[in-house]
Amino acid sequence: MPLTSRRLRAALLATASVTLVAATLPAPEPLGIGDPLFPHLGNPGYDVRSYDISFTYRGDNTRPLEAVTKIDATTTAPLDRINLDFARGTVRSVEVNSAPAEFAVTDEDLVVRAPGTLPAGAPLRITVRHTSDPNGDRDSGGWLRTADGLAMANQADAAHRVFPGNDHPSDKALFTFRVTAPKALTVVANGLPAGKSSHGSDTTWTYRTEHPMATELAQVSIGRSAVVPRTGPHGLPVRDVVPVADRAKLEPLLKKTPGQLEWMERQVGPYPFETYGLLIADTETGFELETQTLTLFERSLFTNSSYPEWYRDSVMVHELSHHWFGNSVSPRAWSDVWLNEGHATWYEARYAEEFGKQPMERRMRAAYDMSDNWRADGGPPARPAAPARGQKISLFRPVVYDGSALILYALRQEIGPDAFGRLERSWVREYRDESATTADFTALASKTAGRDLTAFFKGWLYAKRTPPMPGHRDWRSARPQTR
Repeated sequence: MPLTSRRLRAALLATASVTLVAATLPAPEPLGIGDPLFPHLGNPGYDVRSYDISFTYRGDNTRPLEAVTKIDATTTAPLDRINLDFARGTVRSVEVNSAPAEFAVTDEDLVVRAPGTLPAGAPLRITVRHTSDPNGDRDSGGWLRTADGLAMANQADAAHRVFPGNDHPSDKALFTFRVTAPKALTVVANGLPAGKSSHGSDTTWTYRTEHPMATELAQVSIGRSAVVPRTGPHGLPVRDVVPVADRAKLEPLLKKTPGQLEWMERQVGPYPFETYGLLIADTETGFELETQTLTLFERSLFTNSSYPEWYRDSVMVHELSHHWFGNSVSPRAWSDVWLNEGHATWYEARYAEEFGKQPMERRMRAAYDMSDNWRADGGPPARPAAPARGQKISLFRPVVYDGSALILYALRQEIGPDAFGRLERSWVREYRDESATTADFTALASKTAGRDLTAFFKGWLYAKRTPPMPGHRDWRSARPQTR
């Protein structure tokens, strides 16, 4: 039922984020694509091809940035309203196919009236002029304030707290970032540089990706940074972004990246993107994040002397391996996240064993001992419990890290190291630049092994109790503690 103009105006004023709405717009409704863990995330009816996002940063990381987001998409169903995920910003205006459009905001959706009913297969250009606010609950993600500027931490559902879009990894797209900032600051973003121009006291930096990217992997760094270039395998351009004062101090660790790239390529094949590098942010997050081509790391990981060298190195490899598992091959639904984190943990542990003398079997046996408790706390690996409201980061529990690496260990025990190696290479090759599912992985595993692995995966992925470990029938998992 449409809202009356009075009710609509009252609802919009309550959001404090809309400046133009016609009273004839039907009641806006938040939509989603039905992700089991984030049911209101993503939007049906269109497929985004590319984002072109402009930010203007005035040198104060507590002030909202002025922004323009341009979205090129194709409709996949008839549409008369277009839902975008967006929160934590004020919408100035919206255009659809170059014509002004009516819009409204409800919950965390920006709802736009299309110019008539668009048929399936129609091109769609949406232009949203808005602000992008770095203020808000730090734990909810989005912009991350650093000592000298800003960076992004958008996993799992926080990109729409920075810019409007289809904020779900099943809809990957190309990105262009155009960021204007004071000349004293350096801007780096996903992809490769695509231009730089100065005007008055400001500089505009442009970056463009060559491969599609999930919104949760977007990254823009603004600050007093040094960009340290180096070369990776096959001439791959590598650049690290570090606080100027820390450049010399961090170099002994950062120069390891080309060798880690070479090691990962020996495991699973060529690096899948156009560039790589580390972004060292002077802030405390409690996590590192595999933002595509420019991985976010806390400064303290590299400057805190209490961390052993093998641990730092293995964390670097964990985030690097995500560029194959999670970035190039993205999860179709967030319940497929075990494929991201299980693989990253697997290669982290492999690297720690080879270079840090940390035995893989010892780590996997310890994980097996805890596995039933992890499943009781967070659900089985491929059917994780939904995160608590307001605690989205709680999705990333032990069961999706070591608990999921344990599945890969069991699979390797079950099918043998040669078949396992072929599976890993086939997975990242066949699903490169796509979003894939748990069912896709299990089907490919059966094909590679030459036999049906349905029963194996049913227990390891979905059972409440951990199945017996192939080759280690003496291993026991501690029974879940009662509360």
